[in-house]
Amino acid sequence: MGDVAIRPATPDDAAAICTIYNQGIEDRIATLETELRTPGERRQWMAARPARHPVVVAVTDGQVIGWGSLNSFNARPAYDHVVDLSVYVERGWRGRGVGRALLQHLLPLASRLGYHKMVLATFPFNASGVALYERMGFTRVGVYREQGELDGRWIDVLIMERLL
Repeated sequence: MGDVAIRPATPDDAAAICTIYNQGIEDRIATLETELRTPGERRQWMAARPARHPVVVAVTDGQVIGWGSLNSFNARPAYDHVVDLSVYVERGWRGRGVGRALLQHLLPLASRLGYHKMVLATFPFNASGVALYERMGFTRVGVYREQGELDGRWIDVLIMERLL
């Protein structure tokens, strides 16, 4: 992998973020989402996020090759110090360290923003993603059995956490 820089996402990144997110939807490896997004929708999504829920992008040679975000876990004040994580990597860059670079940026960022714990949901069959999360200190909490339906099949969702 060449030099990868992680930086805050800008509205100009919405199209690339959209493309990468749609790949995750189409490939059925990362989300229970089924409706493809548009760059305009992603731009609005980014604009509506508060400062404690940033979006960052991984960039090499001027190309966005991945993105990550810190997301609200629960609106109740008792959960103000728990943050949900999303990480998506462009198809051609998967398995090349981009996800790790995003996590290495997002973990300390979450701490600086006052979070105590990070949680994520992934598919148990996403072996490379689960292995990465475990290498980065996440532990398995449990599995939501048959949490969603994709393509006529019930899909389990693995919940993982890391104390910051």
